[in-house]
Amino acid sequence: MVDRKYVVGNLKMAMKKDDVIQYLKRINDKIYSNQVILFPSSIYIPYFLNQYYKVGIQDVHFESIGPYTGEISPSQAKSMGVSCVLVGHSERRRYFQETDGVVNKKVLKSLSEGLSVILCVGETKEEKDLLKTDRILKKQITYDLRDVDDFRQVMIAYEPVWAIGTKVVPKNQEIQKTIQYIKDLVKQEYGYPDIKVLYGGSVDAKNIDTICQVRNLDGVLVGNSSTDAEQFLHIIEVVLGK
Repeated sequence: MVDRKYVVGNLKMAMKKDDVIQYLKRINDKIYSNQVILFPSSIYIPYFLNQYYKVGIQDVHFESIGPYTGEISPSQAKSMGVSCVLVGHSERRRYFQETDGVVNKKVLKSLSEGLSVILCVGETKEEKDLLKTDRILKKQITYDLRDVDDFRQVMIAYEPVWAIGTKVVPKNQEIQKTIQYIKDLVKQEYGYPDIKVLYGGSVDAKNIDTICQVRNLDGVLVGNSSTDAEQFLHIIEVVLGK
C-alpha cells in the first residue's frame, strides 16, 4: 500500500482578488496532485476549481438550507465542486465560540452531504503547561466525531494553539507522540485503525524538512506560509517528494 501524504493549505482571509490571480499564475501549472488541498476564502473558490489539486472550504453551517444569512451549507459547497471542509479550527473555536457540539454537527452534516472532513484539534499553551494535552484532545475528538460512521472521509489535523502563527513548533518527539496518541484513541474509541493525522502550526519552508522526519506523520496543514506561492510549492515538493 502506498504511503499517501497530504499537503493542506489554509489561505484564511489573506488575499484580495488581484493577489489571488497572481498566486494562481504561480501555482496552477506546478501542482499535479490530488494529495494537495487548498482552502481559499469562499468567494474565491471558483478561481481555484478545475485544477489538479483539490479545493476545500474553510467552514460550513450545520444545516442544508435555511435563514442563515452569510452562511454556506455543505450541499452548496459540494455543488460548486468543493470536496473537503475544515472543521473545528482553533480560530473558529476561539473567535466564534464554536463548541464541540457545534463542531460535531458540522462534521456529521458535511459527511452526509458528501464532503470529506479535516477536523482540527489542539491544546492551548496553558493546557500544555498543565499537562492536559491528552485530556483536551480526547475530549475534542470523542465529542467532535461522535456518531461518525465512515472514517475513510475524515482526517485529523493536530494544531497546538500555541504554535499557530507563533513560529514555535513542538519538537519532533512531541509531534510523533501526540500523533500516535490520536491514532490510538480513534482506534480505541471508534475501531478505526487507519486515521490520517496531519500536523499544523507554524509550518514553513525552513522547518518542513525537519517536520517530515516525524515517522507517523500523514501530512501537514499549512497556514500563513501557504499564501506564499514559492514557500508552498517548496513544502509540497518536500512532503510529496516531487
